[in-house]
Amino acid sequence: MPTALITHSDFLTHDTGPFHPERADRLRSIQTRLGISGNKNTEQPIARLKYLNPRLANDSHILAVHKASYVEAIPGWCKDGYTKLPTGDTVISPNSEMVARLAAGAVVRGVDAVLSKKYDNAFCAIRPPGHHAESNRGMGFCIYNNAAIAARYAQSNYNIERIAILDWDIHHGNGTQEIFEEDPSVYYFSIHQSPLYPFTGAKSDRGSKKGKGYTLNVPVSAGSGDEVFIETLNNLILPNMRIFKPDLLILSAGFDAHVDDPLSGTLVTDQGFQTMSKIVLDFSKNQCNGQIVSILEGGYNLEALSRCVTDHVGIMAS
Repeated sequence: MPTALITHSDFLTHDTGPFHPERADRLRSIQTRLGISGNKNTEQPIARLKYLNPRLANDSHILAVHKASYVEAIPGWCKDGYTKLPTGDTVISPNSEMVARLAAGAVVRGVDAVLSKKYDNAFCAIRPPGHHAESNRGMGFCIYNNAAIAARYAQSNYNIERIAILDWDIHHGNGTQEIFEEDPSVYYFSIHQSPLYPFTGAKSDRGSKKGKGYTLNVPVSAGSGDEVFIETLNNLILPNMRIFKPDLLILSAGFDAHVDDPLSGTLVTDQGFQTMSKIVLDFSKNQCNGQIVSILEGGYNLEALSRCVTDHVGIMAS
């Protein structure tokens, strides 16, 4: 079966300005390298890759993880010309709520693609990213939490019991942790630079109440490179994930740990991300029938991002 690639030209209409790190050129660079023009494949560089259009998420998808008061406010903020969410660090424009809803719909379609057994796995090339969005607020360039929406949709529509969310974006996914911190059915794993925005994700944060023990944070220092990330995956994260035995793996695939990324101080190379991708894909094949939905998060050097995403998707489709 092929790998599903889910993206759309409308993601480019979330306007953050020409010099913002999370700008349309991020996705444009990925789509160009992957051979996508508009909403169609052109010259496809990766075999066994099938392009799919996303659909807009509906309210039930989004309200499964976000408070109604927050979700109801966003269209008004966009329509009324607000330039940022109330947290002050997330730019919005008139199309931003629609685009964020399309991103959420893309991960829903990714879950459908994988759990319907029509595709081996799925990669969602989307923006805005999602893992900083908490249940009642967006922040850190994020409006809706795409990974969390995917997890809840899989549980409610496919009766998936256990979901692992692995987040290797260099910034801690505070939103994903907050949404699931009391839930033992979703195990959140994060490797991230510390100290770094959003200044959360301490090693001692392991979840709370019934979710105690179902969060695993691995903060790493600036200067950490391939060896640290690969050893962390092999010797700490995946052993705990094997014990958990997830039925579905959701990957918050940020590529901003790259040595050339302007927003981090870590030194992961193209080859490091290739190895990490292979490790995670092998795990999914051995532990959860290959059921993995990978979702684009950060990555702000255009060349490095497009190369690493293409490598990642190529490994998924191999």
